[in-house]
Amino acid sequence: MTAQHPSPEGQQTLGALVHQLTQQIPDLVRSEIRLAQAEVAQKGKRAGVGIGMFSIAGLLAFFGLAALVTTAILGLAEVVDGWLAALVVALVLLVAAAVVGLAGKNKVAEAAPPAPERAVEGIKEDIATVKGSHRG
Repeated sequence: MTAQHPSPEGQQTLGALVHQLTQQIPDLVRSEIRLAQAEVAQKGKRAGVGIGMFSIAGLLAFFGLAALVTTAILGLAEVVDGWLAALVVALVLLVAAAVVGLAGKNKVAEAAPPAPERAVEGIKEDIATVKGSHRG
């Protein structure tokens, strides 16, 4: 029976390091994949909120156009105070649509790009570390 002698300065042998590396790489890859999934899900939620806001803006714009149509009808029918009230409501709805639309655009812009940037950077660092350990 041969006893294993520690290498100089308490360092592990190359074979032991390769063995540790082959056991740690799958765990590292799985953790990077989980990070990528979480990052993509988070950006997807942001994009969903922005798209929802665009939908609300479209609905408010539709109501604004309906109010403008109502304003034209009332203006032609009465040529008095009724159309002025409908015009004010229409303008308020259109301003609200513009505000919600801009907020939705900003939410969608926050989610771009949808790539998991932190996970990609982590994988690049891992690859660089592995490549660096083969040279030394």
